[in-house]
Amino acid sequence: MDSITHTLFGLAIYGGVDKREMSKPMKSATFFTAIVGSHIPDIDVISQLWDTEGQYQMWHRGITHSLFMVPVWAVILIAVCYLIWGVKDRRLFYLGLFAVFIHNTSDIFNAWGTGYFEPFSSVRLTFGTIPIVDFVIWSILLLGFLYKRLNKMATHRVYHIVGACIALHVIIQSFQGYVLYQQYSERFDQHTLSASFIPWNFSVIGKTKEEVQIIETNLLGREHVSYVLESSPEADLEKLFDEVPEAETLYEWSPFVVIVDDEERLGIYDPRFFRNGQSFLFEYIEK
Repeated sequence: MDSITHTLFGLAIYGGVDKREMSKPMKSATFFTAIVGSHIPDIDVISQLWDTEGQYQMWHRGITHSLFMVPVWAVILIAVCYLIWGVKDRRLFYLGLFAVFIHNTSDIFNAWGTGYFEPFSSVRLTFGTIPIVDFVIWSILLLGFLYKRLNKMATHRVYHIVGACIALHVIIQSFQGYVLYQQYSERFDQHTLSASFIPWNFSVIGKTKEEVQIIETNLLGREHVSYVLESSPEADLEKLFDEVPEAETLYEWSPFVVIVDDEERLGIYDPRFFRNGQSFLFEYIEK
């Protein structure tokens, strides 16, 4: 998910905690744990500073987003809370676990995916059923905030309902995505899914030998082939990988790629991010 959504998740997690009998230091530590825990896996962006081998695509959303790192981050968060506020409370550990778990797990639902099981598996887990910016989630959070302002229900109970509504939205979206994914399984040699910003609409990206199709579809019967992309699977990519290490990383990271081999360029790109005639994940060399 994007940084705004992760921040909103953190605020909702904080709002869902019953703080009526908490001391001021404990409230501060709770706020810190909820917000920072909702962002801390993205600390991997600093790896760009020393990446000289084109590995950033694998490092970002890699080990820091692993399920096995969740308790590690929680321990770090409670240690910082103790150092700053002198607070020792096991509830902070559980809160940290929950905030980091929500971050890492929510990220597997969009097309970018995560190294959810690193270091035991390098596979990028991605469902593609939720867009990276989900305005339905934003709307649910906004409605929860407005409802709290206009009613006397306890804040933490309001955000428990908000959390349940978000979970229901994710389940409904993901169920539809799963059904569509299965419907196209026999049509392509390889295929993947990417959620649209419009609820209940998806892009199916399918590959058969030298062709990749991007199909806009939903369970209501809509099907529109937006792009038909030609790939060159027989192209020798060794020179590309030697000159542009990021290309080899992209090749390993993506479910599959489109290979461009024409008179001007040799390159590869991820068709999941193909918009307006180009993909923003495109690595190539000029001939």
